[in-house]
Amino acid sequence: MTYKKILLSVLLITITTLHNVQAQNYWDKIKEKESTLGLENGFENYETAHFILKLVKSSQTVASLSPKSNPDFDFTPGERLELRSKDGLYQLGDINFRLRNSDSVKWRSYSTAAKRKVVTPVNKEGTLSAANLSPTLADDLPLDVIRYYALDNEDLILGFEFKNTTNSNYELGALGVPMIFNNILEGHSLEEAHARNVFFDPYIGEDAGYLEVKKLDGNDEVLLVLPEENMPFEAYRPLLDDATPRSIVFEGFHEWMSLSKAYADKEWLGVSQWNSPTSVVIKPGETKTFSLKFTLSPSVKEVQQTLIENEMPVAVGIPGYVIPQNVNAKLFLNYTAAVTALDVAPKGSLSIEKKESTANGYATYAVKGEQWGRSRLTITYADGKQQTVNYKVIKAEDELVTDFGNFLFDKQWYTNKEDLFNRAPSLISYDYETKRQVTEDSRAWISGLSDEGGAGSWLGGIMKQLIKPDQQQIAKLEDFINQTIWGRLQYDTGENKYGVRKSLYYYEPEQMPAGTYSDTINYKTWAAWSKEGADDPGRSYNYPHVVAAYWTMYRLARYHDGLVTQQSWQWYLDQAYETILAMNRLAPYYAQFGQMEGSVFVKVLDDLKREKLTEKANMLELEMKKRADHWESLSYPFGSEMPWDSTGQEEVYMWSDYFGYDAKAAVTLNAILAYMPTMPHWAYNGNARRYWDFLYGGKLTRVERQIHHYGSGMNAIPVLDAYRKSPEDLHLLKVGYGGLLGSVSNITEDGFGPAAFHSYPSTLEIDYLSGDYGSNFFGYAINTSSYLVKDPDFGWLAFGGNITETTDTTRLELTTAAKNAVFIQPLSLWITLDAGQVEAVTYFKKTQTVKLQLAAKDKFTPKAYIHLPEGFTLNYPKEREAYVIPLENKPMSIFIKK
Repeated sequence: MTYKKILLSVLLITITTLHNVQAQNYWDKIKEKESTLGLENGFENYETAHFILKLVKSSQTVASLSPKSNPDFDFTPGERLELRSKDGLYQLGDINFRLRNSDSVKWRSYSTAAKRKVVTPVNKEGTLSAANLSPTLADDLPLDVIRYYALDNEDLILGFEFKNTTNSNYELGALGVPMIFNNILEGHSLEEAHARNVFFDPYIGEDAGYLEVKKLDGNDEVLLVLPEENMPFEAYRPLLDDATPRSIVFEGFHEWMSLSKAYADKEWLGVSQWNSPTSVVIKPGETKTFSLKFTLSPSVKEVQQTLIENEMPVAVGIPGYVIPQNVNAKLFLNYTAAVTALDVAPKGSLSIEKKESTANGYATYAVKGEQWGRSRLTITYADGKQQTVNYKVIKAEDELVTDFGNFLFDKQWYTNKEDLFNRAPSLISYDYETKRQVTEDSRAWISGLSDEGGAGSWLGGIMKQLIKPDQQQIAKLEDFINQTIWGRLQYDTGENKYGVRKSLYYYEPEQMPAGTYSDTINYKTWAAWSKEGADDPGRSYNYPHVVAAYWTMYRLARYHDGLVTQQSWQWYLDQAYETILAMNRLAPYYAQFGQMEGSVFVKVLDDLKREKLTEKANMLELEMKKRADHWESLSYPFGSEMPWDSTGQEEVYMWSDYFGYDAKAAVTLNAILAYMPTMPHWAYNGNARRYWDFLYGGKLTRVERQIHHYGSGMNAIPVLDAYRKSPEDLHLLKVGYGGLLGSVSNITEDGFGPAAFHSYPSTLEIDYLSGDYGSNFFGYAINTSSYLVKDPDFGWLAFGGNITETTDTTRLELTTAAKNAVFIQPLSLWITLDAGQVEAVTYFKKTQTVKLQLAAKDKFTPKAYIHLPEGFTLNYPKEREAYVIPLENKPMSIFIKK
């Protein structure tokens, strides 16, 4: 690697640098503003059994909030208090609301952060501190608003009293409490960020809703914000008016909304919200109190138990809240009051049937997805509380994957032989809004078949073949690999041989014929790469896509008959091997980081070993160990081209586990669990945090929490791997399976795979570009699996299947598209297939034996290849570490012995 190329690789951090400069400009503008929070007047300090609370005297907003167990840690961005002590920058303790006279149609907005003035302290019995907020609100405010801080069994209460002192009714149409916690990563190293910063995730579930606030390292106590009085979690609004610069190092702040009708009638008009928007009327002389509770959970995995201890309604959905239509799901409810009503919207989208409660008192319901799309279940309890569980009903996985493939090869197969950029044949990006292929974009990679945003479609099409092969689609992909990847996207000669270009599309208007580039597209951006920039092989993240293509073709050629015809399995495996080595050689700067889809490298190494290609296996293992050794030397080896990222953890975990770096694997897993929650809402359950990739792979480009972007599919890989090593830990299975099904939750009814789903309540819809969805589908294809679980609290559970139980047996019928992997939890038995399908497994309770029902053979699959862990056997010969079973013309059964 020459110095010039190393320098070029370093310069490729343009994205980060650009955003850092932009963010710094915003910070500089904030610095210039006058401080209005009144810091010069001092602070008030309070200590409870659980918290250390520091308030700004003048504003009585929170200056810091620390757990008593770790007083040096601050949940809030107190480290930037002085910098953010200006008008328009929210603090914990602020409030936003909209109000109107009942005779008016116009809402008036009020905010304690808009124009700061000293609030008026008041004496309120039983509080730590209280103040009248009228001075810092508008002069024409017709109500008195009192904010107070109090204790409830050593938990902290933040409350607001609205008193109507007029002779008119007033409607409160919006009420939001800004959740200002320290997720500003700006200027922190990875070590500092994991020690000092937090992520927070919402369960927007009405009276059962909550916010969980976790340290980036996933350790220590979790701060929970709970509804106390009249504060159902109705909506979660982004605070776009806060001047703190949103960027790749700051997702932005949101507010907890208990009332949202005023926004639903205006800014969110026509958008189906997570919950029904509401308002309240405050009558003359009436006082309404709205309050939140702050409590601590000992750890991420104990959040559910902490909610129960706080007498919160708790819901547990199995296999989660993304429900294939052929799956018999379950819902378990735990609350002190009985369920009095269950309502589904849209009507008929779910069917709910009451079942016998569990031994430990969970009310149990059978749930069936009846209608494709979003569905909201509203649970009403005897004490009047309401809980909502948001589901996403999808097609049966087999049908969904088929539709996905058909859409790709029908709508996205690009055949223009006259294309000046040599992109045909290929699967190219697609705009679902205009129903057109994307052959031009100011971001070169989108239309250039590389990077995640451009390779996404062809990567998805290739990974689809791994789990549901189609001969005609495979033939097209072989053309794509041998004509478009090899020799075009990937160098086939010279010093860059096996290197992967950043893009086949580029912007060179002076060298291309007139009319090549549309004058409606802004090409005056850093992302409109020149040919020299597009040809650069220095971005390592482009290599796993190509490796996955070669490896998939190797598997199809090796374990099936007649599916692959243009090259031998040896050629495809060798191409995968050489491409991995080329990544280290030609893209060393970025190769030091974990790669999204990097788990495919582990699979290539496994197959080299199985093929007895010892020299190549040793070389690849040596190269990968160099990277793993580097990660082992770092506290938090999760860097990338971004200052913080959630993509490298997948590969870092897999190689750390492979080489026995157990402590580093544990550090990695804990970090994943900090940004990948489990909660009763399909959009957030198993949703690994991503918030900037709409800028690089989306049509609606903004910094925004993305719903089931490829982080879900990628991070589910290590989480489910960790579960199989700790099969008593249901939390891991719930998180991992949430990510697994989340990765296919956004596929449309006709099979289009979008980049992600927009979380802003003004949108709540898929993005219309295919973008980088292929990485998400890679996570699904590589990780799709079924789980038969015996849980001490919930009994027999199925993830990826349906259970039939008798006195002596438990039978699991698999419902995944691939049906090529199943885990029998009571035996810690992990069964995987290189070819063939398992239709069902039967577990014999007394003898602890397992029967597999294998699908009949087909034209391309005459044999099943089954892998079992040590200690389990089949009465069949082995080949490449797999038992080889000749399949029959009808389903057949075999028994696994222990």
